Amino acid sequence: MSSPSSALPSAEVDGLSRAPHAEADVWQGPGLSPTRITRDGRVGQVAYLGLPLVVDLDGTLLRCDVLQESTLRLLGDSPWAAFRLPLWLARGKARLKREIAQRVDLDIATLPVDAKVLEWIRQCRAEGRKVILCSASDAKFVNQIAERLGVFDEVIASDGVTNVSSHRKAALLVERFGAKGFDYVGNSHDDVPVWAQARRAILVAVVPSVRRTAMRVASIEREFDRPAASVKASLAAMRLHQWAKNLLVFLPLLGSHRITEIALLSSSILAFLAFGLCASSVYIVNDLMDLQSDRRHSRKRMRPFASGALSPLTGLAVGSASLIAAFWLGWYASPAFDAWLAVYLAVTLLYTFLLKRKILVDALALAALYTLRILAGGAAAGMWPGFWLLAFSIFFFLSLAFVKRYSELKVVLNEGRDRTHGRDYLITDLPLIEMLGIVSGFSAVVVMALYLNGDSVARMYPHQNIVWLTVPILLYWVTRMWVKAHRGEMHDDPVVFAVSDRLSLLSIGAFVGVMLVAAMPW
Repeated sequence: MSSPSSALPSAEVDGLSRAPHAEADVWQGPGLSPTRITRDGRVGQVAYLGLPLVVDLDGTLLRCDVLQESTLRLLGDSPWAAFRLPLWLARGKARLKREIAQRVDLDIATLPVDAKVLEWIRQCRAEGRKVILCSASDAKFVNQIAERLGVFDEVIASDGVTNVSSHRKAALLVERFGAKGFDYVGNSHDDVPVWAQARRAILVAVVPSVRRTAMRVASIEREFDRPAASVKASLAAMRLHQWAKNLLVFLPLLGSHRITEIALLSSSILAFLAFGLCASSVYIVNDLMDLQSDRRHSRKRMRPFASGALSPLTGLAVGSASLIAAFWLGWYASPAFDAWLAVYLAVTLLYTFLLKRKILVDALALAALYTLRILAGGAAAGMWPGFWLLAFSIFFFLSLAFVKRYSELKVVLNEGRDRTHGRDYLITDLPLIEMLGIVSGFSAVVVMALYLNGDSVARMYPHQNIVWLTVPILLYWVTRMWVKAHRGEMHDDPVVFAVSDRLSLLSIGAFVGVMLVAAMPW
């Protein structure tokens, strides 16, 4: 290693004096043992490897916040705990974190870690530097994370009495290492007081305002970038592709052959948009409640919240805005529609917090949620869907719900586990779920056939013999769907499968085409 004397004054470097007896690359300062330093390639820029490296956890090393994660887990397990949170917070933030930690266990192995930051920390430690994990999160979780990563020499964390954050964190570190006696890795406004006391500041995924403030109070050694929460991530969390389900609100209008009435069509379009926004808000809540389950899933772990691309607070803001907009649009569609939308919201939240953990009940709830879209569409158009349409809906969407659970169990089987996380299904239930799903799908086909044989169909479709072609088309699609599921080739969301599979799209097109031809008065 070349001597640093060519780039630095020989007597002193930022308060570190050169040891007269040392080698050219050895320096020492007040309270420090002889310490090696290295240049990063730019004249006058050095890294002091002898100083302890203190690393923040939430939003810095992790792409998430432990307090937010543990609070969501607590509410998912016990929604009534929401009423106790203000009481705990009144006794101090450290106490709040301890109360939550005593009631919650996090899946530490699945928490999203910033790989670039972790690799740099490993390099620093390999060069002999002491590394300390210092976090405002509760010591229970911080110790578990430190043990998992295996790169920290010491842990400093909140203990139920002291909240190790901001100025308090800075004071503890100064007391432990002295002013300017450590380098600090952080990411937020709360870290500014700590950077002010640190020798060097390392910034991770900071916003411009934090960067400007940090530059005023500290010397910046380096910065790690990270993609900021984007509109794209928010739209992904809203699952706009799932809005295809909401086309069901048009079924009452289509079934009554009144789709060309502009007033009714306008109300149905507003209903479609309102249902989409309401459903998106619930998808966000559902994803937040399913964080740990999603992170164990080969595909769902890339969702915005599970991957850390979007914070829960941002998600709740997006979800709240979507819900408000949904009921505002729904009121313009029809007050009666808003009433059905409220029923849908209540059932969906009940499903999210309770029903999805109950075997078979969860599938029935999903089928009911699909059928509620049809009822809401009827309310928007001022009509009540017929018995046959509702009966078909229940059986058909029950089959889709079982496809979803069956496909999830297939993934669990391939991963070598015996049950789904957060669901009350076992691998041994696979044959039963397959049988129930196929029976439900074929029952929907039978209902369709009985309906087409009625007098009302003869009045609406001049060519009743042609409309019967919809039965074999529907039978083919249901059968093919279950063959795909049996082979493990089905997406765990059948709606995604239907809109992305070529033969499914052809089947849907053929089904609609037959209905149109049969209705033509030629």
